[in-house]
Amino acid sequence: MANSFFQFKQFIIHQDRCAMKVTTDSCLFGGLISNSAKEEKVKAVLDIGAGTGLLSLMYAQKNPEAIIDAIELDKKAAEQAAENIVASPWSDRIKIIHADARTFPYQRKYDIIISNPPFYEKELKAGGSQKNIAHHNEGLLLHELLEIIKKNLKPDGTFFLLLPYKRNKELETLIKRLELFIQQIVFVKQSVNHDYFRMIITGKPKNNETTETTIDELPITDKDGNYTSKFKTLLRDYYLYL
Repeated sequence: MANSFFQFKQFIIHQDRCAMKVTTDSCLFGGLISNSAKEEKVKAVLDIGAGTGLLSLMYAQKNPEAIIDAIELDKKAAEQAAENIVASPWSDRIKIIHADARTFPYQRKYDIIISNPPFYEKELKAGGSQKNIAHHNEGLLLHELLEIIKKNLKPDGTFFLLLPYKRNKELETLIKRLELFIQQIVFVKQSVNHDYFRMIITGKPKNNETTETTIDELPITDKDGNYTSKFKTLLRDYYLYL
């Protein structure tokens, strides 16, 4: 059974009412996006599918000027995320919104949009409706997510996605259709000996200055089962024992 809470250096995530718990790959994603934007003094951030509030909290820790709207469809998760935010040092800069991201009346454009969306669209579902929505995209399909991003991102803004590696080709097709651009893909491995299982996407609206996509890879652990130096660099400010 997953722990009911996850303690970080500067905040704590309670997660007993959330279908999706804190995972290593979601922490890695939070570390990467938070570090990549910390020099840009980003202000308006949208977190689609906030879950426990993890990504918003990680981002707020590293980016002191960020004002974050975090949307969550599931009522219990939204309530717990709000409690996690209130107990953090950045409660004045993060707003949890219990709403459907597809129909929410957005009031502004965003510098940054982040999302760790449901993973298993169109695949066999297990029991438990809350976890089905969180895992299987019953509430939000990938093409819908990308349409929301395109509509609500500033022309010079950036979006970040964490997706399963196997959705690479599907994503590529949708990105072209919506005239977005993948600036960077980081392929994630559980270890140096494993195949890719996740990909972290950095994207922008397509424009005349668009260049080639940068490809990188990031194993979580080395051949001895220890965290790699890249992983430790990204998570050192968050994990208690790094």
